[in-house]
Amino acid sequence: MSESIAMQKAALRRLMLARRETQSPALGHALAKYVLASGIIPDDAIIGGFFPMRGEIDILPLLQALHARGQHVALPETPPPGSGLVFRTWTPSTRMLQGRYKTQHPDGLTVLPDFLLVPLLAFNLRGHRLGYGGGYYDRTLATLPAAFRLGCAFAAQEMENIPMEATDLPMHAIATEVGVQMINSPA
Repeated sequence: MSESIAMQKAALRRLMLARRETQSPALGHALAKYVLASGIIPDDAIIGGFFPMRGEIDILPLLQALHARGQHVALPETPPPGSGLVFRTWTPSTRMLQGRYKTQHPDGLTVLPDFLLVPLLAFNLRGHRLGYGGGYYDRTLATLPAAFRLGCAFAAQEMENIPMEATDLPMHAIATEVGVQMINSPA
């Protein structure tokens, strides 16, 4: 990564973390309603979600609704730095274990998801995303290139310009508390 892009991303992360603090994680109920109504998730999909933390939009209502309709849901375990995420099966009654960086993951079997719910720190409507900078999702998306990528965030996290690198994979769609936006031409 060039030093210029790294500096741009670091500045944008600080701005977006501050902006996210003004949002209510409970807006995840509206996100769940829109995702479910959109029909975007195939009935036979293995869904790789995430356990919300640090003020992220709460997607637990969506995960619970997907489980209730019989979908296979998995949540990530954060492995040592330099690796991609490991997805483990989850149900609302699955015991959660403490992981790296104050994360939580299910005490379940490992699976490979084909539909990913990706937490976003910032996004634009070209499908570009900004994460926390650890590279976990970048490595994970690279190992699951055929998986559908649905970014999940607050609408307030939208930015026009997101610094991108050649290895960054765009989202196929973005879900927020105001709706689901398909990305017509990821670039």
